[in-house]
Amino acid sequence: MNIEQLRDFCMAKKGVTEHFPFDNVTLVFKVMNKMFALTGLDSWEKGEQKINLKCDQDKAIELREEFEGINPGWHMNKKLWNTVTLNSADVSDDLIKKLINHSYDLVVKGLTKKAQNELASL
Repeated sequence: MNIEQLRDFCMAKKGVTEHFPFDNVTLVFKVMNKMFALTGLDSWEKGEQKINLKCDQDKAIELREEFEGINPGWHMNKKLWNTVTLNSADVSDDLIKKLINHSYDLVVKGLTKKAQNELASL
C-alpha cells in the first residue's frame, strides 16, 4: 500500500477529514474532529511506511504478540495506540485495512450521541 492508497482508504470513510495539527509532515485523519489515524509523511519519503492507529486495549496486545510489524504507538498512549509498519513481511494490505476500520469504529463508538447522529446524517 502506498501513501495515496492509504489516504484514499481513510478519506472514503464517512465524516473523515485530514489535518496537519502538529507540523507540516504529520498527516492526521479525524472523524468528527477525533483522531483515528496519523502518519509521518517524512517517514514515507525515507521508506519507513508507518501509521499510528487506535486499538482496543486487549486486541492491541494480541496484535503486538502476533505481528512483528505492529508495535506500541510511537509518541502515543501505548495501551490504546499501535504503530503499524506497512509493507512489512507479516502485515498485509488487508490487515492494514481491517486495523484502520477498527480504529475508525472505536472512535465513532466513543463519540457523543449528538456527534454520532450528525455523522449518520452525512
